[in-house]
Amino acid sequence: MYCGWVITALADGRLLAEKTGASPARVIALHGWARTGADFGRVVEGLDALAIHLPGFGITPEPADAWGSEDYAANLVDVLRENGPAVIVGHSFGGRVAVRLAARHPELVTGLVLTGVPLLRLQAAPKAAASYRLVRWLAKRGLVSQKALEAQRQKHGSADYRAAQGVMRDVMVRVVGEDYRDDLAKISAPVRTVWGEHDTAAPADAGRAASELIAGARFRIVPGTGHLLEGELVTAVREELLDLLEELP
Repeated sequence: MYCGWVITALADGRLLAEKTGASPARVIALHGWARTGADFGRVVEGLDALAIHLPGFGITPEPADAWGSEDYAANLVDVLRENGPAVIVGHSFGGRVAVRLAARHPELVTGLVLTGVPLLRLQAAPKAAASYRLVRWLAKRGLVSQKALEAQRQKHGSADYRAAQGVMRDVMVRVVGEDYRDDLAKISAPVRTVWGEHDTAAPADAGRAASELIAGARFRIVPGTGHLLEGELVTAVREELLDLLEELP
C-alpha cells in the first residue's frame, strides 16, 4: 500500500477511502473490479486526493443487493457534495461508475480521466459453452444440483466471475450487461482517456470508440502496457491527470 495514505470514513461511515493531502480533495479515484483504492498511490502522489474503496471491495462492506453502476454512482453523490466538485480518475469498473456520475451529476465532476474501462462492446459477446447452457437449463428446473451448476460456472466463467461470490457475483453479471452510449454522449466535462496497448479486458479499439462518443475527449494509447495500473500506464495516467488539473480553474 502507498505509504502516504490515511484511511478515512466518508458519508457517515458508509464508505472508506485512502486519503492523501488536504481537504477538499481535487481528485477522487475509483478502482477496478477486485481492486482497491490503493492502486492509485503513484497516480495521485502529492495531490489532494481520495481513493475510494467501492462497496464490496477493500475495506468497504458489500451492498445489500445486486447494484449496477448507477447505484454505485448514486452512493457517491453525498461524498462529492460534501467534498465539492472534483476530477474523477476511473480505472475499469471504477470508470463505469465515473461515467454515470459525470453524465448524471455534471455539477459534481470537473473532469474525467478514464483508463481501461469496458464501456462499449464492438463484437457480440461469445456464446456460453453448450455444456454450461444445458446444466443451467436443468438447474432452473431442479433437475441438477446447485453444486453441479457451480462446477460448470467455475469451469467456464472468467477469472473475475469465478472469484466473485454471493451478491458481488450478481453485481458483476448485472454490470457486464450495461450500456453506456447515452451517458457518454451526455458528458460535458473535459475527458482524457488513457489505454494500454495490450489491454485484453477492455480492448483499445473499444476504448477509442467510446472516447469518440464524448465531446472533446482526448484518447491516448500507451505502448507495451496492459489493463492493470502498473508500469508506464501509471505514468501516462498521472501525466494526463496533472495536465487536466492545470487546465482547470
